[in-house]
Amino acid sequence: MKRAIINYKIVTLLLLVVTLGSCKKFLTEEPINSTFSEAYWKSSGDLRSALSGNYALVRDVMNSGNWNPSPRYFMYGDAVAKSYFTIQYNGDGLEGIQNGDYTFQYNVENFADWSKFYKAITMSNIIINRAAKVGDELLTDVTNPTKFKNEILGEAHFLRAFTYFMMLRVWGEVPVVTEEYDDPISAPELPRSTKEEVMDQIEKDAQMAHELLPWQYTMMGNAKVTANKGAVNALLAHFYLWKATMSNLSSSQPEIESLDKAQQAISEIMSSGMYSLTDTANYYKTFEGLSKEGIFEIAMSENTREGSNQHIANMFLRTAQLSTVGTDSRCFVTPEYLSNHFYKIEEVWDWYWNATKNEWEWKGLPSRVFDDSDIRCKRNFTDLQSDKPTCVKYQNVVYRNASQKLDPYISNNMIVFRLSDMKLLEAEIALYKNQISKAVDIINDFRKRNGSDETTLLSNALSKDEVMYEYVIERGKELYLEGQILYDLLRTRQFVNFVPWLSESRFLQGGFYWPINPALFKNNNKLIQTSFWKGKV
Repeated sequence: MKRAIINYKIVTLLLLVVTLGSCKKFLTEEPINSTFSEAYWKSSGDLRSALSGNYALVRDVMNSGNWNPSPRYFMYGDAVAKSYFTIQYNGDGLEGIQNGDYTFQYNVENFADWSKFYKAITMSNIIINRAAKVGDELLTDVTNPTKFKNEILGEAHFLRAFTYFMMLRVWGEVPVVTEEYDDPISAPELPRSTKEEVMDQIEKDAQMAHELLPWQYTMMGNAKVTANKGAVNALLAHFYLWKATMSNLSSSQPEIESLDKAQQAISEIMSSGMYSLTDTANYYKTFEGLSKEGIFEIAMSENTREGSNQHIANMFLRTAQLSTVGTDSRCFVTPEYLSNHFYKIEEVWDWYWNATKNEWEWKGLPSRVFDDSDIRCKRNFTDLQSDKPTCVKYQNVVYRNASQKLDPYISNNMIVFRLSDMKLLEAEIALYKNQISKAVDIINDFRKRNGSDETTLLSNALSKDEVMYEYVIERGKELYLEGQILYDLLRTRQFVNFVPWLSESRFLQGGFYWPINPALFKNNNKLIQTSFWKGKV
């Protein structure tokens, strides 16, 4: 992708975002020189550079954390569920989030701060406001100026919707800002919008993006790592499922209209012919990026010098995969995760108390025992018999100093949406609609495809609750370390089985949402703390 080497225009746009704030005091703003601002939007290159800046800011949102590698996208979506992996103590308090305590200083200053999100939103706001006003006569190198501007606008609307969706799942209520303010210093202080208002804005932006964007990419070098209609549909599928299940925390009955809209979005993806599952023989290619299964990814490939030394892989890999680190990684996979997710059923003989006979008897009962036959176990994890297994799902390491194996960068795209994700979401929708056999078939297809032991195949005789548990197990195998786990557990209400600190009572109080960094309140008296965290942060 040509945007890999950011030219002076992209750098200028990023500086523009820092100065052109979306809302007073969300960022540290100073007024921008309006003469330069007006002079900028004069060519197709200006619009492309602005959009490149928007993608760069979204990447910074997702891949930034505290001073150690700890990409926030994975901290929010995966790390909170301690049953899946363990963050070892390293002095920064990062491991505190695995016990439901988000109050450690580094966590509050970094993960409870939404400033980076609003920088990305500000860039989207600027593009949406400016792009449509660029005269066709200025786009001399574009065959169809209207189509070109529509695609720029469509991608900006998608990025704004996606950024707000990430914020919705982290904080619930956040200020909705869609205006571009010429003078940020005089921009109004805004309170947190309700969840309903945030969801309305996400839906509006996503639907606009759906209308403006095509399926095919105008520039094939941008395939997968920029938005098309497939990416929008994948976002809509997740959004509508969240809306259906999380609008009313006290209800376990999802809202049917939103479920239908989620299914419609998935059906469009399936019928488009744009995507297909990666052959399991080339399993690893899905996570290097740009596979035929990928729908939307964040560019992090060293082929375009966009690799990362702050990748989630940096928290897991050890000397065998990354020569510059030691043998004890910051994070390791819990043996409990492996035994719960990768298993086969065997008859285990032992003594059992027979209360009817009032005696002990030697009896064989079906039991789950660990089994590594599933390709997702074989390819994603090593050190399986140790007390600290590791995840090697992302291990495409490129050394910029190749001769001495120094200056390593992880060259795996960040996978946001892919086809397997969509196929499994269909099983979730089916379960909400009591179509148990359809969900069973989807889950069994995944297990057969990935070589799971045949004893793990589900029976149609299972109850809805039993199949829902197995569905979450399947999501946990398929989407491990893809930023999805916590949200799956919340939607399905299966958190009770996997997140020890999240009680039903705390869930009903919205205790899974993050607090807001109190520093953000300093110059905005209209902001209030997340309800659960009042008096705690």
